[in-house]
Amino acid sequence: MSEYLLEVEESQEGLRIDALLSSSFDLSRTKVASDIDAGSVLVNGKIALKSHRVATGDKIVYNPIIKTAINPADQVITIPILFADEDIVVIDKPVGVAVHASPGWEGPTVTASLSALGHTISTSGAPERQGIVHRLDVGTSGVMVVAKSELAYESLKDQFRDRTVKKIYHALVQGHPDPSKGTIDAPIDRHPQENYKYAVVNGGKDSVTHYETMEAFAGASLLKIELETGRTHQIRVHMAAIKHPCVGDSMYGADPKLAAKLELLRQWLHASELTLRHPKTGVDMTFNSTYPQDLTLSLTRIAEAYK
Repeated sequence: MSEYLLEVEESQEGLRIDALLSSSFDLSRTKVASDIDAGSVLVNGKIALKSHRVATGDKIVYNPIIKTAINPADQVITIPILFADEDIVVIDKPVGVAVHASPGWEGPTVTASLSALGHTISTSGAPERQGIVHRLDVGTSGVMVVAKSELAYESLKDQFRDRTVKKIYHALVQGHPDPSKGTIDAPIDRHPQENYKYAVVNGGKDSVTHYETMEAFAGASLLKIELETGRTHQIRVHMAAIKHPCVGDSMYGADPKLAAKLELLRQWLHASELTLRHPKTGVDMTFNSTYPQDLTLSLTRIAEAYK
């Protein structure tokens, strides 16, 4: 794993350094905290403590510690199963779980957890992400489908490519989008300066997001979002591009003070509904996921704070 460099932006002022690094580089907070305790994080040339609150302009150097081997048990967690048969398994992914193994990630994964539960996953796809036809960020919770059979893998890949899968998310964003209902059609690609981020970029991949305000609070709005495309970080990038980042999303410019007030440790983003055609029967199936506790509590807090 390479060295990470980060200069703290004004919008990140006051964040705990472990929370900032975890969000910025899509690593588990446990992993980051362990590395900080081991002295692998410098702030302005000095060894940092994990309780350190960053200031605008701080220059952070992070050299993640690479373990020679990962304990397979560390990558397994109990994941709620919404539906399963011989072709597909639909899960309610918890926050803090990666979809599949990747360099630098030592925490739980969907693929390892499903295997531990006895689900045989399709062997189609790259070795580290066999059976995976779409992904949710580590910091995003909610409903997703994994292919178990080769038939399912090919069918679902085609459905996602042809944009026939209906993907509904809920997001709490800063401010009040105007208009309250609209479409963001802006191409997305890797950020030109920061390789761990994405951005609206001329010549990027076609990216379309439809949103609708469900509830407005003082300083924030709860949106229903439907993705027409499925780019990496699409909702987070598009909402930041219109100056309404997801609450808690420090990577894309959210106000850390609001996140702290709501005791929110990740971006407020949840995959609420997924509709797909069953690969074998051809029947349309819809699956739903309710908000996990951290998102529910943050909604309660923001509603009560501005009564």
